[in-house]
Amino acid sequence: MTLEITNEYGSIDISNDVIATLAGGAAVECYGIVGMASKHQVRDGIAEILRRDNYTKGVIVSQNEGVLDVDMYIIVSYGTKISEIANNVQSAVKYTLEQSLNLKVNAVNIYIQGVRVINDDEEA
Repeated sequence: MTLEITNEYGSIDISNDVIATLAGGAAVECYGIVGMASKHQVRDGIAEILRRDNYTKGVIVSQNEGVLDVDMYIIVSYGTKISEIANNVQSAVKYTLEQSLNLKVNAVNIYIQGVRVINDDEEA
């Protein structure tokens, strides 16, 4: 499924994978985020952290009349306030998508898939 934008110069088709990659990139830049997780249920109590090229597995983008709804599956750092992290991720993702695509974002739904303890020698 793609998003089609038409202007006076022609039309632009944007893949949902591109939107998901933008959203995932904005999310992992937020404080307290360890990484993105797969949208599929956590098996054996362990959530796998996705790499940048696999953000599409942790983000679901749906469109209705040019308005976006985004579902994100994330892993947060232990010892942080989850509600604040989720709020920051929602704001950052909404801002990034609206500025990059010039579209209205209706909702950014956050699903916490895990909590991880980050050691000083690990990268967040």
